[in-house]
Parts: sequence; C-alpha cells; structure tokens
Amino acid sequence: MAKLTAPKLTNDCFALPAGVDWTPVDTALSMLRDRLKTVAPEQGCAVSEACDLILARDVVAMRAHPPDANSAVDGYGFAHAALQGDGPYELPLVQGRAAAGGPFSGSVPQGSALRILTGAALPAGVDTVVLEEDMNSDGLAIAFNGPIKAGSNARKGGEDVQRGETILHTGRRLTPADTALLSAVGVAQVQVFRTLKVGVLSTGDELVEAGEIAEAGQIYDANRPMLLAQLRRWGFEAIDLGKAPDTRVVLSDMLDEAAQSCDAILTSGGASAGDEDHMSALLQETGSLAMWRIALKPGRPLALGMWGGVPVFGLPGNPVAALVCTLIFARPALNALAGAGWTERQGFMVPAAFEKRKKAGRREFLRARIREGRVETFASEGSGRISGLSWAEGLVELPDGNVEITQDTLVRYIPYDLF
Repeated sequence: MAKLTAPKLTNDCFALPAGVDWTPVDTALSMLRDRLKTVAPEQGCAVSEACDLILARDVVAMRAHPPDANSAVDGYGFAHAALQGDGPYELPLVQGRAAAGGPFSGSVPQGSALRILTGAALPAGVDTVVLEEDMNSDGLAIAFNGPIKAGSNARKGGEDVQRGETILHTGRRLTPADTALLSAVGVAQVQVFRTLKVGVLSTGDELVEAGEIAEAGQIYDANRPMLLAQLRRWGFEAIDLGKAPDTRVVLSDMLDEAAQSCDAILTSGGASAGDEDHMSALLQETGSLAMWRIALKPGRPLALGMWGGVPVFGLPGNPVAALVCTLIFARPALNALAGAGWTERQGFMVPAAFEKRKKAGRREFLRARIREGRVETFASEGSGRISGLSWAEGLVELPDGNVEITQDTLVRYIPYDLF
C-alpha cells in the first residue's frame, strides 16, 4: 500500500482552490439586482394603518396644502398696498376677526385692518400680517412701525403641496411623517404591498435551542433568533421554520413546506461544499444554484438559488458571517422582493481609530463603532465571535484592493441602522 503524503500547509486558510474563481461582491449584487422582482401582492390600506408598509402606487394630493393663504401668527391683517412710506402706520379696525376654522366672511377694505389668528384663512383684501407683539391697539385702530415687507407672516395657498401633485412614490416604506402628509392632503386610502413573508431555517445536527440541555458536541442556535429579530426590525413578517438535521431528505421536505408559506427563505449553515453542506447541494440538484463563493470576509460561502419558485439565501453557519451576508446581500434583495426596489447601502467617511493592512482580493467588513468622532474596530475578526456583533454598532467596509490603514485614515463606516 502506497504511503500517504501530507499536503503542505497554505499560508492563507482562505486560499482559492485551483481552477475556482471568486465572485466579487459587486458582481454578486448586480446578479441579484437583475434577477429579483417584486413578489408581494398589492392590497388597499387605510392611511392610519399603513405606517411601515411599502407603497404599491404613486400617491397624488387630493387637496392643496395649505388649502388657502393663511396667517402664520396671531396679529392683524391688511393690504400692503395701503401702506405709505416706512411708517409709523395707523389703520382703522374692521369689526370681527378671522380664526382657524372660523373664517371672516367679508372683505377688508384697503387701508383697514382685521384681527387674525394663527392658521386663519386670509380674507379678501388681506395679504400681509403684522405680529401682535409689534403693534398697539385701542380697539378701534392699530399703530405699528415699519418698514414691513409685503406678504410678511402670511403663508401662500398650496406653497407646500399643490392639488394633483405626486407626493409619494411607489416603493416608499411609509413613515409616521408620511401619514401626516397623506392626511393633510386628504388621502385616506393607499395601495401597498402585503408585508413580505421571510422564513428562517437553521441547519445542523449540532444545534439545540437555548434553554435545552446541550450535550457534548452541541451548540445553541444563535443564528435563527438573530435573523428573525433582524427581519422584524426591517418590517418583514419573520417566520420561524425551526432547525433541520443534517439529513438531505428532511431538509428537502422542510424547504417544500416553507415554500408554500414564505416569499423568501433564509437558511444558515450547509452553504459551502463539505460532506454535510446539504443546502448548497440541494440547490445544485435543482439547477438553480447561482453562486456560493463570494470574495467577501467574513462570509465566503453563500448559496443563492430557488426552491419551489421561492428565493433561498443559504447563509454561512458562523454568526458573524451570517449577519454580514444578510446585511450585504439579503437586505437589498428582500427590499426588491417586497416592492421597495433595490437599495444601495449608505455610509459615511470617518477617521480610523485603528490600524490594519489588507491584501487585495476580497471585500472586508469589520465590526465597528464610533467613539469621540473616530471609528474603532473589534479586537478580533473571527467569524465565531458573537460578542463582537453585540459590541459593534455598524461595519467598516474595506474595498477589494490593497489597503493600508493608519490612525485617522478616512474609512467608510455603515451603521447597522443604515442597512
């Protein structure tokens, strides 16, 4: 029997096997962007219930805002053309007043003034308002100094929104401020996309639930609770699919069932090419596996495919890699499926409070947070260091090429909340 020869160790545990190409992050994202379309159905929804839902149709204003020219202050209104010179001025008062919800029914003769309150529609003959604190009155007339500009303290009708104007566009996730805008212009009902249903499935014989007894060789499942929580924070309907053993038939059956109730599926573990990496193997068998070796750190193995017509994101098993891949790939992809369109991650440049030298070849994301105007990174880059995810408040993104970072080098920082 021939004697086995041990292979030489490589200096880089992420060295690419001969003949295998990495897929750059931007290439992978472009492929997703080009292939994914909205899958969530439309439905009508009252504006009062629409916050956090995604608009399925553009919305136009039913009414101008403000609907009429109105006063911005409590004071007295008059026609500016009646004023001569720079003042002081004295104008006789017209009987009555204008208030919000109680408009003045007549017109104000030029050269006279009318008591007017904040928000009141300007009656005919009024285009300017003098602030109450800037005048004196004996109940019959008012006196004030000038000069005063035409239109002072008066809002124009429709200066904010014109009737028939498009105020919100398809794909916008509605905010509390949006509900105020919609209500102000008379919109009570909008068309939205039904909330995207995203299932989360963990794989691996080694997994047990927190609270259970962990035997030798078992670990608690951290990925599924993390991903379910992240999906809920993003406004999706998160569906707990449980955990699957390292049995291909069982995993296949669980995916079949999930495809009946979910619009998309996130799995963690089994996304590489080992003997127990059943997730990528099953997607390969269906002929839908799109990519699985991304030039990314952390998160090299990533299986992307379709199961029963439902997109599947096969995430790495290491928690840090699982979250990074979810932020970078699943977030914009799920937005596209939900009707919000493809979204680019946003970040800003911050001086570094760390040093690092990086070789070309992979995009890197470091767990990070800002303190005293500079961004610091977690002490370890290991994908299993869950404490670093909790410590961090965002990620530093390093480009694909060579990078050398010294103190105060500007680096791109992306807070978790901007994903």
